[in-house]
This record gives sequence, C-alpha cells and structure tokens, in this order.
Amino acid sequence: MKNCFLLSLASSLLVSTFSLPVMAKSTIVIDAWRKDDAIWQQKIIPAFNKHHPEIEVIYRSADDSQPFDQQLQSSLKNGTAGDLITCLPFDGSLKLFQQGVLKEVTEMEGIENFPSFAQAPWQTDSGAQTFCLPMASVIHGFLYNKAIFKRLGVSKPSTTDDFYRVLDKAKRAGYVPLAMGTRDKWEAATMGFQNIGPTYWKGEDGRYGLIEGKERIDSEPYKETFRQLSRWSDYLGNGYQTRSYRDTISLFADGKAAVYPAGSWDILTFKDKLDLGVFRPPVKRRGDACYFSEHTDLGMGINAQSKNPEAAETFLKWMTTAEFADLLTNEISGFFSLSNHFIDVKDPIAKEMMSWRDECDSTIRNTAQILSRGKPSLDRQVWETSVGVLNKTMTPDTAVDTLQQGLNSWYPPQQNTQKESAAVKCIAM
Repeated sequence: MKNCFLLSLASSLLVSTFSLPVMAKSTIVIDAWRKDDAIWQQKIIPAFNKHHPEIEVIYRSADDSQPFDQQLQSSLKNGTAGDLITCLPFDGSLKLFQQGVLKEVTEMEGIENFPSFAQAPWQTDSGAQTFCLPMASVIHGFLYNKAIFKRLGVSKPSTTDDFYRVLDKAKRAGYVPLAMGTRDKWEAATMGFQNIGPTYWKGEDGRYGLIEGKERIDSEPYKETFRQLSRWSDYLGNGYQTRSYRDTISLFADGKAAVYPAGSWDILTFKDKLDLGVFRPPVKRRGDACYFSEHTDLGMGINAQSKNPEAAETFLKWMTTAEFADLLTNEISGFFSLSNHFIDVKDPIAKEMMSWRDECDSTIRNTAQILSRGKPSLDRQVWETSVGVLNKTMTPDTAVDTLQQGLNSWYPPQQNTQKESAAVKCIAM
C-alpha cells in the first residue's frame, strides 16, 4: 500500500509539473522619433532581454514623411500607437498627459534615480505628477575639422574675436567657414539662436526672466544674439538659403567646411568620418562667465491604451537602472543620461562637452517651457526670425520686435512688461 501511495504521489507531482502554465511571451512596441534602430536592436534590447526574455521589444522609429508628433497623433487615433512613446520635453508631452494619452509614473519604482531638474520637463506645472521617464539631454556647441584647423594654423577659438578670425582665415583658404543652411529652419534656431544666445541672456537667469515677465525679449541681449547671427551670413557659403540639414551634414563630412554649429546628437553622424574637435560657444572677452545650452531633450512614457501595460512598465523600470544609463550614453554618443548614476563616458567629444558643466553654467532652450503654449508659438517664431536674420531679409531689431509682439499678444507676464515699459517712457518724457 505504501509503495502504491508513493507511486500515486509521484504521478500526481509529475502531472502537475507538466500542467504548470508556460509564461506567455509579451510584445511591446516603442514609438520613437530618433532613428537609432540598429543600436536599440543590437545593444539595448538584448541587454534588457537578459533579464526579461519573456518580453519581446520592437523599436519603431518615425519615417521622414512628416513630423513625429503628427505621425503619433495619427497612430493614437487609429489605435496603432506603441506601448511606449518617446516624449519631447515640456508642453507637447504635457498636453498628451492632460489628454489621457500618457500614464502617470510619479510613484514608479526607480524614478527616484532622476533629480528634480531632470523630471521637471515631464511634470505638470506644479511638479505633483510625472508622466514620462527622463532619458537624456543634448549639448549645443561647435564641431570642427581638426585637419582643416591644422592646415590653417589656427586653434579652437574661445572669444568671439577669435571665432571670426578663424572663419575669415577659412574663407580666404577656400573652405565654407560655417556649415549650416536655412532651408529647414530649425537649424537656424537650434544650432544658431539657442546655441550662442545663452551667452548674452545669461542662461537660466534670462530664461526665467522672460517667463516671469521681469525681462523682455526685445532687450539688448536678444538684439546682440541676432546681430551675431547676422554676421554668420557672410560665412555660410553660396546657396546656404536652399541648403538642407542633410546637405549641411554632407558638406561638413566631405571636408569642405571648417566649423559645424552643432548639437551633440550629431557626434555619431560624423564618427569615424572626420578627425573631430569641439569648442563651446565663444565669450566676448577672455575670463567672461561662460554659458551653454544643455537641453533636457528625450523622455519615455507609457501609452495609457497599451495592450501590455505591465510589460511596458517592466521595460521602463529597467530604463531607470545604471545598466541602461551606461548603454544610452555610450552607445548613442551625444545623448547624456539624466539619471544620477555615475557613467564613464567613453567618446572623447562627448566627454569634452560634458566637461563644460564644470566650467560654465548650463541652461535649456528658452522657448521650450511655457513660452510656446500660445499663438503665435515663440518657438516657431524663433525659427522664422532666425532664418530671416541669416537670410538678410530681417534686421535684428525687427526680429526682436516680432518676438516681443508675439508674446505681448497672449502671455500676461510679458503684457505687464509692456505696460511698465510704457510707463517708464512717460516718466522720462
């Protein structure tokens, strides 16, 4: 009887073992505006799957047919949007959260690995709710061709006088001094206005001054920013008005241009193609305080309508780890993790740009937060005015007047500065 019992028990255990449900494989899709498909598929996703082989991850980057936000709206409408969505900072993503598109992640495990400044671009104005995980920042500056600089006998400039001396020498030698075009507009604003502007409006002090209505955008710092852009026109080479972003990349990659007004996102673009150097935005005089733009650029959120929300959150939690922070920073050079993990940055150009944090004050693009919520959008107006000044169809004074009128039309703190300015003029009379 005892043997029969043991045999029966063993049979029962064997049956129950093979009757255990096999964990179903979940599939999640990441919708992204960055075309880093190969790195995600070959490096990042395999690293995640070592921990979670039961979750299949598909990285799906936007095509070039239309802007990412338009493609996203279309896929949200027809129910084909990914489980995870890359988030632009501030107002665009805030609007998606307010519409119920993005799931709140305020209390998600791992979010504490990101400091408050990193979370702010993906929080409600009060800071009470977080709706995207902070991923990476990008840094603005100038890439240069070391071989051309060596031929010209020049070193990287630190002042504006040095900067123009280098450009003049490159021009005389037959190079395009500055590789940039105005056809795509955003280049003029992002690699022009937002690149050098913080030096004149004093970074965060100037940015908050506009938001709080303590400073006006038709003031001297902004006029000087546009005056500098106006000078750039003489160094952009023939046909820059019809030169696209892709054309600009080819111009610099082919060794025909000396300097490339850049964002760190283009480090990978030129990796192994040129002997690259980098310098930060020049100051007026040696010893002046320096500023640069380090823009909190990229986040990731969970689609509230995801069919696999648990798997999506599992992936997002893994993105809060030191392992992901290192992969992001070192595999996608020029995107700097916003987490508080220590990362040994391997790319020399990225490492040098990061070192500016120890020497200068950083800020974000001054059109990103609050000031582009109304119509006209300050961000889009900066595109238009930057292009106008570079194309010599608009003067610096007209450019700042246009921006100020735009803010006056809808933004109360700037309307108040208008009243105060008028009152001062009356007193002066």
